[in-house]
Amino acid sequence: MTGKKILGAALLGGAAACGAALYGCFWGCFAPKKYLASDAPPSGGQYEAKKSELAELYSAAKALDFERVSIRARDGVGLSGRYYRFSGAGPVVLFFHGYRSSPIRDGCGMLKLMRELKLDVLAPDQRAHGESGGHAITMGVKEQYDCLDWIQYILDRFGNDREIILGGCSMGAATVMMASDMLPDNVLGIIADCGYTTPEEIMRSVGRARGLPEGPAMAMIRGAARLFGGFDLRAASAPEALSRCGKPVLFIHGAADDFVPTEMSRVNYAACAGPKRLLEVPGAEHAMSFVVDEEGYTSAVKEFLAECGVEIPQD
Repeated sequence: MTGKKILGAALLGGAAACGAALYGCFWGCFAPKKYLASDAPPSGGQYEAKKSELAELYSAAKALDFERVSIRARDGVGLSGRYYRFSGAGPVVLFFHGYRSSPIRDGCGMLKLMRELKLDVLAPDQRAHGESGGHAITMGVKEQYDCLDWIQYILDRFGNDREIILGGCSMGAATVMMASDMLPDNVLGIIADCGYTTPEEIMRSVGRARGLPEGPAMAMIRGAARLFGGFDLRAASAPEALSRCGKPVLFIHGAADDFVPTEMSRVNYAACAGPKRLLEVPGAEHAMSFVVDEEGYTSAVKEFLAECGVEIPQD
C-alpha cells in the first residue's frame, strides 16, 4: 500500500471513529428512549423515600379519564397529548413534562391540584416522547414552538377568548419559559417548576456533575446535536425570553435539587421582566417540590392563579 493510500485509509478510519463517537453522544443525550419514559416512579434517593406518596399520586393520575388529541407541529412532526376535562370552563392549563419523562410522571401533582381547582388540563407528550413523533429531544429549542402550536390548538378548538395557564416541570418548565416572549394575550401566566436556563448550560451542569472534561464534552455534545439532531444548543434561552416577557411567572424549585441546580431558577427569576414569585421548597430534590410540601406548593399556586385573575373555588 502506498503512503497516500495509507494516509487516506487513516483519515477515513478517523472520520468514521469521530462520526461513531458523535452518534453515540447523540444517542445518549438526545435520541428518543421511550422505554425510559414510563409512568412508573423513578427509583433511588428521595423518590425511594417518598415511594408511597408517589405511588398514590401516580395511581390517581392514571385513573383519570382523558381524550387523546393530536396536532402537527410547524416542522411537520406529529404531536400527541392528553386532554383532561375537569369542568369545561375557565382557563386551560397547558402542562409540559420533562426530559425522558411523561405527563403522568411529572404532572401527577399538577393533575391532582387542577382537578381540585376544576381547571381543564392539556398535557402533551413532548416531541420524541410517548405517542409524539420526532427523532430528537431538543431541550426546548424546537419544543418552545411546539408550545405555541398547542396554544393555537386550544384557541382553534375553544375559541380565541379561551384563557390559558402555561405550566411545566424541568425541561417542560424550560420549554414554556423559552416561549414566554412569544405568547398571545390569552395566556394569563406561567408556572415553571425546576426549569433550567439554557440547553447548553444544563448539559454543562450535568457533564460537570459526572466528571466529564467540560471543553471536549461540550464540543461533542454540540456537534452531535447539530449533526444528528438538527438543532443548536445555543438557539434558546429562558433568561433572554423572560427578559422580554410581561406575563406573571411563578418559579418553583426544590432547594436540594442536584440535577437542575436551584440557582438556575434564581437566574431565571432575576431575568424575568414581568410580575414574579419564587418558591424554594426546603429539602426537595428534582421535581419533588409538590410531594415534599404539598400544602406550600398548593398555596403558592392558588395565590398565583388568583393574582392572574383565575377564580379559585373556596374550600
